Amino acid sequence: MKTAFLLSLAACLGHATCAQTPAALPPVKTTAFRADTFSIARYGAVGDGQTTNTAAFQQAIAACASKGGGVVLVPPGQWRTGPIELQSNVNLHVATGALVQFSERMADYKLIKTNWEGLAAVRNQPLVYGKNLENVAITGRGILDGAGEAWWMVQKGRTPESDWKKLVASGGALNEKQDRWYPTAQALKGTTVKEAGVLTPEKPNIADFEDIKDYLRPDFLVLDGCRRLLIEGVTFQNSPAWTVHPLLSDDVIVRDVRVINPPYSPNTDALDLESCRNGLVEGCSFTAGDDGICIKSGRNEQGRQRGVPTENFLIRNTTVYRAHGGFVIGSEMSGGARNIYATNLTFIGTDIGLRFKTTRGRGGVVENIFIDHVTMKDILNEALLFDMYYMIRDPSPQVPGSKERPASPPKPVDESTPQFRKIYISDVTCNGAKTGIMVRGLPEMAIQDIGIKNAVLRSEQGLICIEADRISLKNVALLSTQTDPVMEVHNSRNIALDGIRYAPGAAVLLRVSGPEKAKSITLTNTDATKARQALELGAGTSKKVVTLPRK
Repeated sequence: MKTAFLLSLAACLGHATCAQTPAALPPVKTTAFRADTFSIARYGAVGDGQTTNTAAFQQAIAACASKGGGVVLVPPGQWRTGPIELQSNVNLHVATGALVQFSERMADYKLIKTNWEGLAAVRNQPLVYGKNLENVAITGRGILDGAGEAWWMVQKGRTPESDWKKLVASGGALNEKQDRWYPTAQALKGTTVKEAGVLTPEKPNIADFEDIKDYLRPDFLVLDGCRRLLIEGVTFQNSPAWTVHPLLSDDVIVRDVRVINPPYSPNTDALDLESCRNGLVEGCSFTAGDDGICIKSGRNEQGRQRGVPTENFLIRNTTVYRAHGGFVIGSEMSGGARNIYATNLTFIGTDIGLRFKTTRGRGGVVENIFIDHVTMKDILNEALLFDMYYMIRDPSPQVPGSKERPASPPKPVDESTPQFRKIYISDVTCNGAKTGIMVRGLPEMAIQDIGIKNAVLRSEQGLICIEADRISLKNVALLSTQTDPVMEVHNSRNIALDGIRYAPGAAVLLRVSGPEKAKSITLTNTDATKARQALELGAGTSKKVVTLPRK
């Protein structure tokens, strides 16, 4: 198997197709359940939309587990409940016509020690939770509704005036600017606390966070430290925070799952695979208020100490309609990510398409990522983004009216320096984006070994490549409306631009700058005569660092 993977990687380095690379992944161990069925109705549950059925859910799950496992059936009806805790060998089956409505009462959820955005933290318990389980599933064609509107902050600028007035009149609390509404004064107070909910030596206990409990929104589904998981067929909607969150789990299958969260619901990632090994995601449909498909592995020193990458995943045949990013790695990737294959993805209306994000302090290595056959439409910002300055202001902003980028001093390289390398993308189309491709590494750590081939990207800007090494574009159409330049390469080396297509009449095809770092930039199999100027050099940059096609 190791040999097969190395052969696949070699093929990608040679710009051959990566379609066969998933064969290198280890098989995913699957779930299996006894045929015995335990209907929650047998334990007193009433599906009238009024009765609270928390005890009935837990009694059915406990009975099922005690008999060696099986299926806990949620039949058609509207079933109100508080948080649910799963057990090993239990398949919670939400039947077609069943709506599981989680409680909107914050008091129904207790604070627990858990993990949030890659750090040890205190949060309200997840709506559905399992820890250290084996052979567990949530299946069926029913709907689980998280009542997230009871927890979310609402921004005035994103809300119709009539709805805003009704919201304010209903109670809750407003911030000082009167432009953000919070469901309770506790929820508002949480915004004033730095790293709210994060466990520290000064705040090591759950009781230390009771005064901001309402701010610490729960995730929808968390399966922590589990093995052999199946999430199939169900719809999750209106999550208070992250939606489907396998954590430190092995052999994960997410199949035919729908996530529906409103566009401005905060932190409602659809799927977060955090420090998980061996899995399959397929046939899903996601709409979220934050990222869609997310690969994570812990944040900063805690993530590095955990040292568990997300690895060996195949993600395919999935659509993300509205989200911050369609397919995302980071920014909490301090434990690394590797051997991930994604194919047949569609992004419609996401802020960013393929999104790789990190920043100084994270550390971690993201490598051996293979993506092909991606279709995008109406992307708000970048179609393809590799960014090591996530949530940080541009370190070298351009002076208005100048094309020169000011110097950005490097910092020492240590374990907190993140790395992106060996990422290969092919067969991509994007109809509408602000920027086709943006690569922005650190002065002390270039983004390395990125291969993009067979792409058609219609956008305002074409390529922006900063602090990069060994970047290859082959058979890429950059159909940008801003053509001064079509491609910008700054402080980068070993850049191969092969078979580039662009709109005729471009002002400048390629601009190269960075006299100290620019090296070995080649443009081949490209008709540079269609541009008014083929090459523009930044101040002090030698023409010798660039090789243009022969006329």
